[in-house]
Amino acid sequence: MPLGGHLRRWLPRLVWGLVLAVTIHGLGALPGLAQLPETEPVFLDGLFLFDVPAAGDLTAAERALAIETNLGPLVEAADPVSVQAEVRRIEGSDGATLTRNPVIFAGDRYIMTVTNVDAEVGGTDDPEAQADQWTNAIAKALSQAQVERQSGFLARALAQALAALAAALLVHWLAGRLWHRWLRPFLDRFAFSPIDPDNPEHEVTGLNLFFRFTLFLVRGAVWFATLAYLANLFPLTRRVSYRVVSSLREGLFDRSLPVGSRSYSLLGLLTLVAVLLAMVIVASALTNLMRSRVLRATGISLAAQEAIAVLSKYTLLLLGTVVILQLWGIDLSSIALIASGLGIGVGLGLQGLVKDFVSGLVLVFERPVQVGDFVDFGEVKGTVARIGSRSTEIRTLDSVSIIVPNSRFLESEVINWSHGNPVSRIRLPVGVAYSADPQAVRAALLEACQSNQEILTTPAPQVFFLGFGDNAFNFQLLVWIAQPSRQLVIKSDLYFAIEACLRQHGIEIPFPQRDLHIRSDLPLELSPEALLLLRQLTAPPEEG
Repeated sequence: MPLGGHLRRWLPRLVWGLVLAVTIHGLGALPGLAQLPETEPVFLDGLFLFDVPAAGDLTAAERALAIETNLGPLVEAADPVSVQAEVRRIEGSDGATLTRNPVIFAGDRYIMTVTNVDAEVGGTDDPEAQADQWTNAIAKALSQAQVERQSGFLARALAQALAALAAALLVHWLAGRLWHRWLRPFLDRFAFSPIDPDNPEHEVTGLNLFFRFTLFLVRGAVWFATLAYLANLFPLTRRVSYRVVSSLREGLFDRSLPVGSRSYSLLGLLTLVAVLLAMVIVASALTNLMRSRVLRATGISLAAQEAIAVLSKYTLLLLGTVVILQLWGIDLSSIALIASGLGIGVGLGLQGLVKDFVSGLVLVFERPVQVGDFVDFGEVKGTVARIGSRSTEIRTLDSVSIIVPNSRFLESEVINWSHGNPVSRIRLPVGVAYSADPQAVRAALLEACQSNQEILTTPAPQVFFLGFGDNAFNFQLLVWIAQPSRQLVIKSDLYFAIEACLRQHGIEIPFPQRDLHIRSDLPLELSPEALLLLRQLTAPPEEG
């Protein structure tokens, strides 16, 4: 399966797996890190108000439930509800004025008491400022909840939802059009000439990966924003929407993933992966530029160009990875444990992959098989189109790409018609009748070779008289060619020419003949039963 097909299959699964991992990570933080007091969100008719910590004997969840219970009946009120914070001051026994924690009231209903811990969680200077902030949030939420209780809200919300879906579909379609009409031609400027001139459909894998990945990200962001907007339209889905979004936010931005002596957020690590992917794309583009613009101008062989390009790409990837990790602040010594784990994994389950990778390096350095060679490998016969890190692509005479693991080229015999010198000799057996003159047959075969321009004159064609067959003189025509990939076509053209020359000179091409000799001894001795049967068969029929 092409890489694009693999990408379309596993990329959505990878992204949704990352979203799920971030959500789970946001729902439960890693222990051992400095955190604020545990809080619980407070909702009013599905609208998020604020987070509250534990206070007194109440846990954060119990306190949030109590606040929601106090606010719930006010949503059904027909008139606007006044929300205010009261700060009560009392005079102490020593005459000093003592300030109690502010209390929030909605109408004449007690809602909550704001504490110093609330101010710490809310990020304000004192409980009074935090009480004013939460009073405004409660008043705004109550007003919106009362409006949504009026008739006609559901119809308006459904209309807005349909409009949002229509807009998302339009943006989804426009993104595809823009990416294919604007971004695709722009990327094609970096897709330099393909390696195989007979395969113009060959594309740069890294740029295609970037193209599909960015389009998927844009469309995914559009639909994620649309779903979040739709969820916030209806009271029943707002709470779930807030939980998911807050979990994603906490999972992405919290620095809770220790790597070495530092901690990183999941978003930072994803950004690092994106930078490494961009580095791979840039390395591929530079390698293709060097292959198509620099190495081809030197005039060296295609195989040498491919070897230099592969080594340059691996060098750029190695140096770029080290530089990016160092700039990101990741100590490479902290990866030693991961490397040791990978070593165990290689020893247990990745032997075949490493074997193919090492074989690919051997093929690049030793070059027993090179790009452009015509090889005969078991039942596979074709031209080597690409030598990758794990496998080699062979383009057969039927224009079918066959992917062969690199290790198989080092474990079994490979007939390389182009190795060292592409000039090779092909053999064509020919049989003629015993009535033909062998010298005339030789002349006719050499004459047939003169009509084919793909046969080399040096070394000259040769005709060997192999011997006497059952019903024919056996000859063999040997010719030299410089294009091993066209040997089947050359053989076919030569056989056509040979048949015409033999017919022109009156030389008969025999077909297998067999003489049948029948020997019998007379008279024959028959058994008495056979004689009786013969008399009955030869007796005349009785009349009447």
